Amino acid sequence: MKHFLKETDFSRQQAQQVFTLAKALKANRLNGPQPLNMQSWGLLFYKSSTRTRISFEVGVNELGGFPVVLNSENTQIGRGETIADTARVMSRYLHGLVIRTFGHEIIEEFAAHANIPIINGLTEFNHPCQLYTDIFTVLERISPDAVDIEALRGKKVAFYGDCASNMANSWIITAAMFDMEIVLAGPQQFAPGQAVADALKADGLPANYSFTTEAAEAAQDADILYTDVWVSMGDEAEAEERRARMLPFQVTPELMQLAKETAVFMHCLPAHAGEEVAQEVLDSPQSIIFDEAENRLHVQKAILAKLVECATPTR
Repeated sequence: MKHFLKETDFSRQQAQQVFTLAKALKANRLNGPQPLNMQSWGLLFYKSSTRTRISFEVGVNELGGFPVVLNSENTQIGRGETIADTARVMSRYLHGLVIRTFGHEIIEEFAAHANIPIINGLTEFNHPCQLYTDIFTVLERISPDAVDIEALRGKKVAFYGDCASNMANSWIITAAMFDMEIVLAGPQQFAPGQAVADALKADGLPANYSFTTEAAEAAQDADILYTDVWVSMGDEAEAEERRARMLPFQVTPELMQLAKETAVFMHCLPAHAGEEVAQEVLDSPQSIIFDEAENRLHVQKAILAKLVECATPTR
């Protein structure tokens, strides 16, 4: 059984197939294949969601399936049923399960006990569906005809803010996977942590990322400037401290000018103008944030289809 819990759960070749399929599904949104025909897929949320819920619910439907949306607090998980038992029961009803949760160990335990595909819709460690979407969105710009991952080689990403966050971890892993350069800029206490270094080592990927406390240094000759919210769900108690420490790492028009002329600004949303990014950057022609948001639908449909293909016995 194949799951999609982290970026490297697909090989480079399989990732290319996902991007190629996403391009085809986007071009023929309502006239594509329906590999989920008559299947029921669960969408289990421990955390609130806009883009993840809508894109997966619509995506499952457009692939011919039936989305079953579940809130963890409204299931027996919220009353103490074990994850192992829940996974076994859900496997008897569903054909696959998307989970958006807190600790990464929760989704790993589901995968260990389920006999249906599990998709990571976000954990505190990473967000692989978002990263595959980000990569696809970049490829639409630099390799529109083939969305060829070879076009990513050597491209520079500058990531700003909390460099130990799930989005930072995902970018570090994905950059290593696709031979990209990544420089992360933020306060020293928010430098990349040991967990992402261990993940790279486990996957046999080089730890070729770098970290700086100088925002301008990261922006030099960058192809992509990326940021995320400074206060994630669960960090509200330290919100003011985070905002004060990260203010020097706001993505501003001046920072964008240090990057390449063709550079783009990216953000997984929701964005807070005046905090992690200036309103002028959000509104600029370099901003491709709504392309990213739309592409969650197309890329996740391709991920769903790929997992169904992997689960189908060959003769």
